Amino acid sequence: MASTRLKETKDGRRFYEIRVNMGRDRPQLSTRWYVPAGWSKRAIDRELAKQAAEFELKCKAGEVQTIEEKRQAAAHAATEAAKILTLKQYGERVYMPSLTVRCSENTRSSFQSNLDKRIYPSLGEIKMPEITPAQISALLLSIQAEGKAHSTVVKVYAILHSLFKMAYMGDMIERNPMDKVERPKPRKDEVKGREVEAYTADELRHIIECLDKEPLKWRVYIHLLIDTGLRRGECCALRWENIDFQDHRLTVAGNLCYTPKKGVYLDTPKNGKTRTIDIDPEITALLRQLRAEQAEKAISCFVFTQEGSPEPMHPQSPTRYLKKFSERYNILDMHPHKLRHSFASVAITNGADVASVSEKLGHSDKAVTLRMYTHADQESIKRAGNIFREAIKAKAEKKA
Repeated sequence: MASTRLKETKDGRRFYEIRVNMGRDRPQLSTRWYVPAGWSKRAIDRELAKQAAEFELKCKAGEVQTIEEKRQAAAHAATEAAKILTLKQYGERVYMPSLTVRCSENTRSSFQSNLDKRIYPSLGEIKMPEITPAQISALLLSIQAEGKAHSTVVKVYAILHSLFKMAYMGDMIERNPMDKVERPKPRKDEVKGREVEAYTADELRHIIECLDKEPLKWRVYIHLLIDTGLRRGECCALRWENIDFQDHRLTVAGNLCYTPKKGVYLDTPKNGKTRTIDIDPEITALLRQLRAEQAEKAISCFVFTQEGSPEPMHPQSPTRYLKKFSERYNILDMHPHKLRHSFASVAITNGADVASVSEKLGHSDKAVTLRMYTHADQESIKRAGNIFREAIKAKAEKKA
């Protein structure tokens, strides 16, 4: 059974250390649960019991490893690599297990899907040292010939590049065939340089007006997407403890995800960091209403729940809801990520600095924001010219 002990960090943050004894010949496994500010003892005890029980289940299921166990697993993988003959064997025994440590569940699921559907059927049964650049190029061309999106072909290329690099660095193969395979280029009939899809400020105002006719839960959810640029899963993962009603702020501390293999699960935010962002006071008022409405049906720590249940809303539900919403109000191609793009596009083209927008969006690198959203409309181009001309005039007036 898990044991708990209250401790404190050097900067005064209180946390419970949760330990699970796995037997005489194995070291204890431990994790931390930080106590949210303002919680009552009863609420803390209830949540702590839940956290301890979940951690114990993960330990018994083998999902938690000590540093030594991870080292031994890596050594075992290296030994197995020496026995690998085909690409599929290498992928199943070495490559995919290595992603367990360094990639998110969503990334692993995407990689596995591409391996199963596109790579293994073509190259899976060929011995690793015998795979040639020509065979890989033929696979990439065949995917293009099927009419798949350029991003799909590039994804397969990236997976193969990563897989063969690992095999080469691990001395599994003497040469890396990907060194002679060019990164796929878009087909001539593919649209190039397509800008990120986003709504204008007027279109967003229309969407907000349409929200008045929708259920409270969805009004709050969509308002938050528009106002903050949150990712779909980040919004689904919000807990009431993440909402600062007094200062009109929220903390993004999780990301609710789904894969067919694992189901719905709570992960860290995409860049692995929590962030605190401001929200419109009107949205704070809507959140208060939602909390009161939710309490009448089922008490939950999550802000957005399944109907009549304390369980969090499925992370794919917003996409389905917004599709129906767009059909009801004749709004073109409405989906959660488009609202995220819209927040960034409207903010930047109306004078917000890229660094602040990047921080609010939770991008790990500001270059991502620059690359995706610094497309300018005619109004922002004109404004840039006016700013330049006014600066020159000011300098001239000072000299005069």
